[in-house]
Amino acid sequence: MSLSAHNIYEMSLDQNPANYMPLTPLTFIERAASVYPHYTAVVHGPVRRDWAETYARCRRLASALQKRGIGLGHTVAAMLPNIPEMFEAHFGVPMSGATLNTLNIRLDAETIAFMLEHGEAKILLTDREFSETIGKALKLVPVAKRPLIIDVDDPQFVGGEKLGTLDYETLLAEGDPEFAWQLPANEWQAITLNYTSGTTGNPKGVVYHHRGAYLNAVSNALVWNMGLHPVYLWTLPMFHCNGWCFPWTIAATVGTSVCLRQVRADLVFDLIKQEKVNHFCGAPIVLNLLKNAPDEMKAGIDHPVKVMTAGAAPPAAVIEGMQQMNFDVTHTYGLTETYGPSVVCAWHGEWDELSLPERAALKSRQGVRYPMLEGLMVADPQTLEPVPQDGETIGEIFMRGNVVMKGYLKNPAASEEAFRGGWFHSGDLAVWHEDGYIDIKDRSKDIIISGGENISTIEVEDVLYRHPAVMEVAVVARPDEKWGETPCAFVTVKPGMEHVTEEEIIEFCRSQLARFKVPKTVVFGPLPKTSTGKMQKFILREQAKVLSKNNLNT
Repeated sequence: MSLSAHNIYEMSLDQNPANYMPLTPLTFIERAASVYPHYTAVVHGPVRRDWAETYARCRRLASALQKRGIGLGHTVAAMLPNIPEMFEAHFGVPMSGATLNTLNIRLDAETIAFMLEHGEAKILLTDREFSETIGKALKLVPVAKRPLIIDVDDPQFVGGEKLGTLDYETLLAEGDPEFAWQLPANEWQAITLNYTSGTTGNPKGVVYHHRGAYLNAVSNALVWNMGLHPVYLWTLPMFHCNGWCFPWTIAATVGTSVCLRQVRADLVFDLIKQEKVNHFCGAPIVLNLLKNAPDEMKAGIDHPVKVMTAGAAPPAAVIEGMQQMNFDVTHTYGLTETYGPSVVCAWHGEWDELSLPERAALKSRQGVRYPMLEGLMVADPQTLEPVPQDGETIGEIFMRGNVVMKGYLKNPAASEEAFRGGWFHSGDLAVWHEDGYIDIKDRSKDIIISGGENISTIEVEDVLYRHPAVMEVAVVARPDEKWGETPCAFVTVKPGMEHVTEEEIIEFCRSQLARFKVPKTVVFGPLPKTSTGKMQKFILREQAKVLSKNNLNT
């Protein structure tokens, strides 16, 4: 007889409806509406809705979608800015059983067309602001595969045109505010579809499940110590990893979502003051924008503000600048494939005694795993053997656990490769410090090898950001006959600092870097960025190659 047959804890102790339910973040909004119905859920200009009304609108959306035949296995796409309708879609669409695909509003028509067709969108919620792009995209999708267009007519935007025969409010009117939505039969059921940036070839469709969305939403609240009723400003796009799962986090914490159609420094500071915003997220580029805003714009904030940043390693100088504004920065790290941030630079009280630059340097590290991420390591990408925790040996970051994606939609080969060896392969290179904190040094494709020595572009960029004239910088490899590769810095200078020279920048780097790490070339001008605000280094690498070729030909 097997050992399990004698396990008293398996005898008549089966799962049943009283003791087991699939995990889903949809339960967060039901609780928020039942416990705190009259607390403000959403602010958008003159629009202020409480949790009871927001929940009723989400149920209407789910009901209306089901009446139109939308449910399990179907995709509902959304081309929307950070407005209440986008927030509602994060609940209403999965309440119908369907999967939400939030589209990146900065993408071109061809890429949007690919996503609509690849994701097999049955319905598209779209804002007038993007009517030109969506109009072009729809023409590229075969007629039989085109989704039903639902126009969102946001009075906060003037211009554009409606593309469909039905608008969002009319759709909601078809639905039941008391709609009895159902939990997913299985928490492994897809909740959202998110596409990677697709800088090389077609983007991959990353599939999230209800369980992962639930767990990462809770993790966000825990690592940020959010408590109840935070006032959250939507500087981070909800299309980006579902706003790093924060629509569900805000429901869990019964917070207030302050909507923002466009990220401008003046709007951000005004809303922080007017609505007493105490939490917002943003990539380092957003932090840099705020840091370099005029002093008069920053004046008048008399309450604590917490900032979460991720997306790229923030330069210590940027973190230092935010801290000088009395904004408390939490640095996180993750990928589309890990529901957004799943690693955090967890803070220790004794670090408060350190100097501002020392604190900023510590905060610029990516850190340790989220509470709901089961495994994190830096290891050899071939053998998966962990590297020594010496702060020097470079390896690839690997993650595993419930907040790793289901896989790539319709791409089993890519999924298999990403999960090879039972770990998710990030493609990011890092060192592992003695205290267990990881510290990214580069993407595997960005590392510069000069004369056999590895150069971290992030390290060089960190130094360049400290130069008083530098607004933005990106460092890439430039081919070199003698050294193989040398660092090439592309720099955007601050207004009024256009007088700075290449020689001055190089000399500044010499004072702070080993000789072989100093950029041999500095190019001034605007920097190309991806649709999510990341530097398009592949474009800069090509430009650096051209520079080398031209040099050989002269």
